[in-house]
Amino acid sequence: MNKIVLWSIVAALAGFLFGFDTVVISGADKQLQELWGSSDVFHGTVVMAMALWGTVIGAVFGGIPTNKLGRKKTLIWIGILYTVSALGSALVNDPYTFAFFRFIGGLGVGASTIAAPAYVSEIAPPKDRGRLVALYQFNIVLGILIAFLSNYLLSGLGENAWRWMIGVEAIPAIIYTFMALTIPRSPRWLLLNGHHDEASRIIAQLYPDQSVEDIVTEIEESQRQGHSSKENIFMKKYRFPLMLAFLIAFFNQLSGINAFLYYAPRIFEEAGLEKSSALLSSIGIGVTNLVFTLIGVALIDRLGRKKLMYIGSVGYIISLSLVAMAFFLNWEGMAVPIFLFLFIASHAVGQGAVIWVFISEIFPDQLRASGQAFGCGTHWVLAAIIPSLVPLLFAKVGAGAVFAFFAFMMFLQLLFVIFMMPETKGISLEDLEKKLVKQDA
Repeated sequence: MNKIVLWSIVAALAGFLFGFDTVVISGADKQLQELWGSSDVFHGTVVMAMALWGTVIGAVFGGIPTNKLGRKKTLIWIGILYTVSALGSALVNDPYTFAFFRFIGGLGVGASTIAAPAYVSEIAPPKDRGRLVALYQFNIVLGILIAFLSNYLLSGLGENAWRWMIGVEAIPAIIYTFMALTIPRSPRWLLLNGHHDEASRIIAQLYPDQSVEDIVTEIEESQRQGHSSKENIFMKKYRFPLMLAFLIAFFNQLSGINAFLYYAPRIFEEAGLEKSSALLSSIGIGVTNLVFTLIGVALIDRLGRKKLMYIGSVGYIISLSLVAMAFFLNWEGMAVPIFLFLFIASHAVGQGAVIWVFISEIFPDQLRASGQAFGCGTHWVLAAIIPSLVPLLFAKVGAGAVFAFFAFMMFLQLLFVIFMMPETKGISLEDLEKKLVKQDA
């Protein structure tokens, strides 16, 4: 295994903790609501969604440590946040302290969506960048699957089962933190901050068959051309990449993906499955997600980002429409789980495989973390709002209407892919900058 792949895997393991942390709460959902006697509104907006609000803060402000401390140090701190959150959440006895520690974990999730893809995109060669950055998404869905499986296995431990479900995350968090200590700093970040010699040494390890000086010169020239320390992502010249980051993040969450992952057992119970079958179906969702993410990772540098988004968008529209019809027409049995498996497969091949890769590619080096913070912030604001409303919306308008709305939004996503989204596969970060940024603005 060469160094690029090894270091990419280590950085991408932040995604495993992201996936585990996001979904592990689903197994404790109803138990916590019964334990603390919470209303639907309080349970949805405080107990369940507080981690997502931490994720919003982590995503919006995660560009600051990613720029100032560097990608590597930020990844290390992310591991520490996950560890503190897992142990703290498992040991508390009231919903407010529980929400606080879940918020801490959310900070780690949000920051990881910036630091990990940025790090991998900056060390990967153009021809492999898609699949290497997509390892982050693969680890997310692996974490999701392991969380669903862990919840199922630990669900029989009685009234304190929720503590074990949530606390077990500390084990992979500690392992990841120590692994993050072993990777080097990003050479592009080092060059931006004047560490020429260290950057050259790392580039020599990454690309032993290429001229180090040629690579360094190309990166430094790109970083210098038309840029000043006063530039920001909201300048007119960066309007197009900013719009792309916003729209891909916006549509990602308006598919309903996080709402579904947070409440999978509850949705299956709404569809008529008993509790144990609902938890087991959740594991099936995790397996489907993992398998089709592997397919997406394998295809992202072959078919490209845009074609995967075509496939995913059509799959979204079909699957979400069928789920809505199933709820409207009261179809019983395994109809809803099968349609939701199709929904997850569509997400995994399309948006799931593409989003973190795409956002990490479309901004220049010196604004990459800021651009990702904007895109990820958009993603996580919506990811906090939408799941927090699910219990209330299901009670007021019904699951059918909710899924019908998501299906309509995916039709709009298809139009975005057709008319706006550029292809980025196989293009160097420097050439992408020339293509997407208005140099004369």
